[in-house]
Amino acid sequence: RRKGLSLNWWPRREVGREDEPVMDAEETVGAGALATHVELVEGPDPELAATMGFSGFGKKARTFDLEAMFEQTRRTAVERSKKMLEARAREEEAHKEKELRSQHEDVDSAASGSSVMGACPAVSCREAESSESEDGSNEELIGPPLPCQTSIQGPAEDTDDDDEFIGPPLPPGYKDSDDDDYDDMQEEDNNPVKKIPDSHEITLQHGTKTVSALGLDPSGARLVTGGYDYDVRLWDFAGMDASLQAFRSLQPCECHQIKSLQYSSTGDVILVVSGNSQAKVLDRDGFPVMECVKGDQYIVDMANTKGHTAMLNTGCWHPKIKEEFLTCSNDGTVRTWDVNNDKKHKGVFKPRSVQGKRVIPTTCTYSRDGKLIAAGCQDGSIQIWDRNMNVHTKFHCRQAHAPGTETSCLTFSYDGTVLASRGGDDTLKIWDIRQLKKPLNSVEGLSSFFPMTDCCFSPDDKLIVTGTSIKKGGGNGKLIFFERETFQKVYEIEVTDASVVRCLWHPKLNQIMVGTGNGLAKVYYDPIKSQRGAKLCVVKTKRKARQAETLTQDYIITPHALPMFREPRQRSTRKQLEKDRLDPLKSHKPEPPVAGPGRGGRVGTHGGTLSSYIVKNIALDKTDDSNPREAILRHAKEAEDNPYWVAPAYSKTQPKAVFAEVESEEDETDNKPEWKKRKI
Repeated sequence: RRKGLSLNWWPRREVGREDEPVMDAEETVGAGALATHVELVEGPDPELAATMGFSGFGKKARTFDLEAMFEQTRRTAVERSKKMLEARAREEEAHKEKELRSQHEDVDSAASGSSVMGACPAVSCREAESSESEDGSNEELIGPPLPCQTSIQGPAEDTDDDDEFIGPPLPPGYKDSDDDDYDDMQEEDNNPVKKIPDSHEITLQHGTKTVSALGLDPSGARLVTGGYDYDVRLWDFAGMDASLQAFRSLQPCECHQIKSLQYSSTGDVILVVSGNSQAKVLDRDGFPVMECVKGDQYIVDMANTKGHTAMLNTGCWHPKIKEEFLTCSNDGTVRTWDVNNDKKHKGVFKPRSVQGKRVIPTTCTYSRDGKLIAAGCQDGSIQIWDRNMNVHTKFHCRQAHAPGTETSCLTFSYDGTVLASRGGDDTLKIWDIRQLKKPLNSVEGLSSFFPMTDCCFSPDDKLIVTGTSIKKGGGNGKLIFFERETFQKVYEIEVTDASVVRCLWHPKLNQIMVGTGNGLAKVYYDPIKSQRGAKLCVVKTKRKARQAETLTQDYIITPHALPMFREPRQRSTRKQLEKDRLDPLKSHKPEPPVAGPGRGGRVGTHGGTLSSYIVKNIALDKTDDSNPREAILRHAKEAEDNPYWVAPAYSKTQPKAVFAEVESEEDETDNKPEWKKRKI
């Protein structure tokens, strides 16, 4: 019978009062009030109260009709939204009328005819707005009124043709900027010389001897250099300022020249190859991680030894497997290693000459995919193995370079089909590994005095770069760029007045690193074409050198002491230095060392210690008596009167000492013969 929800736990009607008429909540709801109804009861039923145990049981609860509440709330919201929309529409209409009036006034002041022309759209706009407002009131539209149609159709009719240009005609010879950019990009693609980043350079001072090794991590954040001075220096581009100082310098291989440095494919470790027979692996900060084992030099078959037995020549990391690296040595073997196993090599490859004899590999490298291992040997041959088959070569060329010369570098192109070799016979050659009998191109006259002069490909594989060596005073060492397809010399950079030994073109940074024969490592970059690297450190100002602060006098901090016993705490080192400068004792200039013999209680430079002073003034004193016998007998009377050492031990058995009497000089001359007297 009744719609509604009771908010108490008990029935709405009481026992015995079911026939009482009940008023609906809708009858009591006003225009803006909530639908509520409260029924009051005269009193609780005494029997029911006694049964339930408390006197308040049985009273009528306050009930709510939720449907009526929701309906009333919806009506109120609709009325408020209508009022807000109508007020907003009136404000916008008044604003538009003001704008139209101001436009009409401007047009009337300009010309009388234009005012008539401008009045029509204004009237039509007002009529359209009034009609739209009437329709909107009926349809209850929400939002701002629609814009005038005449203002939309006017410019649309004028701009029907998409090819029409607005404004004055273009000047003769004008080209669109987009077309220029597109043409420039096409020109750069066709001319790889424009991609060479050589507009700016920085110079890193490694030392005074040849920089024989360079390495950059894959991200290009750190550079490592090594040289003939046994030093390895680590450079951090992000941490350096304009002073360009290395953050660490070490000698990992003691007194052996560094021959090769390379970061692994992940950049977390560095391979160090030096003039000894054991390669080392360092972490990014230069601390040792692993050292290869040394082999037994008395075993004839080098495959049976655990490691190299002679000087290393070079080494490199596997491009895909981060734990594997490759080394070659004068013992005639190429060995692969695992970083996690320093007790024995992983694999052995033995190059052979035409007669099947042992030949020394001077350089080695992996292919880009890591499936091939290539080695250049002293007999001028290039031998390539499958990484998983170390017995027979997969490709080989017996006369790649002149026999007896050291092939200093082998490198694969980024597409993996072309191999470039830098020979000790002053040549640079490029090979197709599928047809290794004859080079694709070669160039001669590139002098090379170092066994590690290398070459590299540009990041787009269109250029090949190598350096030239010079004698002292013979000009400048050059970095020469050749086009890969035609092998034409397209560009060169004069680096310095020394040989160019190492070169490295990083693909991510687009910067060229060069190691020279006079201890310099140069970095060539372009602010626009290059990324990060040297650009990070050149913009940082040099840090001011801290003044050498003298050690101030130590003081004791006693926080719980009484004020009269508490020493004043130093607040500033600068103020303390200024006070010490005024103190005549603390600012007293130390006296220079004494030159020559000591004076004024000070010992000379040659007698700085007590022992040297004693030796000089006592032990080496030459002012001795002319008669040694008298010097000995000088203490005879004292020894006889007060015996201490010898006499008490031999007091019973020692005979009485009898000494010869010494005659005076006059008696001696009288007793001498005549011929002696005459001589005297």
